[in-house]
Amino acid sequence: MAKKILIIDDNPEFVEATTNLLDARGYQVDSAENGKVGIEKAKKNKPDLILLDVMMTTKSEGFDVAREMHNEPSLKGTPVIMITGVRKEMNLPFGFEPDADWLPVKEVLEKPVKPDVLLAAVTKALR
Repeated sequence: MAKKILIIDDNPEFVEATTNLLDARGYQVDSAENGKVGIEKAKKNKPDLILLDVMMTTKSEGFDVAREMHNEPSLKGTPVIMITGVRKEMNLPFGFEPDADWLPVKEVLEKPVKPDVLLAAVTKALR
C-alpha cells in the first residue's frame, strides 16, 4: 500500500510540483492550503508523513501547527518535515532546528528545496 503524504502549504505551484514529484515515486499525496484544514485532514486521513510550510495565513502558522499536531494524541507519532522560506523572507541570520518542545519536527528544509534533497528527507522520515 502506498505511503500517504499530506502537504500543508498555501503556494499552489509548490504543492503541484511536490505532488507530481511524490506521485511519480508512488506516494499517495493530499494537500491543504492552511494549518486549520491541514490538521483536520491529518486527523481524518492519518498520513504517514506531513510536509509543512511555515508562512501561510500568518508568518508563524506552521510553527503553531507543528506544536498543535505534536500535542494531538492521534497525530503525535506522525513525522513532520518543515519546508520553509521564512529565513530568507524575514532576512533572519539563523535557521531553525528541530526541538522536542518548540519545533517538534523531524527536519527543517529551506525553500527552494531540490527534488533529490526532498526525496531523501521523505525516505529518511518514513523509515
